[in-house]
Amino acid sequence: QVQLVESGGGLVQPGGSLRISCTASGISFIGYDMGWYRQAPGKQRELVAGITSGGNTKYGDSVKGRFTISRDNAKNTVHLQMNSLKPEDTAVYYCNKPPYAWAYWGQGTQVTVSA
Repeated sequence: QVQLVESGGGLVQPGGSLRISCTASGISFIGYDMGWYRQAPGKQRELVAGITSGGNTKYGDSVKGRFTISRDNAKNTVHLQMNSLKPEDTAVYYCNKPPYAWAYWGQGTQVTVSA
């Protein structure tokens, strides 16, 4: 059974940077596409970045040019480097499989962008 553990969130000022990580277990990680989703208060969860098993990446329009997704298959880990953060990036961030997520979700990591 897949398990996902997100980490690295926190409070950052507008314009700042943050790197969050997700470690997966219970799966053959190298064979799966992975993605980062986020859910802001009162809004639906959205997929913001994805990376294929081969390393190709894709981003949502709201984060394109500011966020970078990467993966370390040796450590079963996917990262999201977030630069030029905006208050509207405030959300709980989750990793999962795009575009059809597993039923299991980790606890997520809170990212708050505020002065």
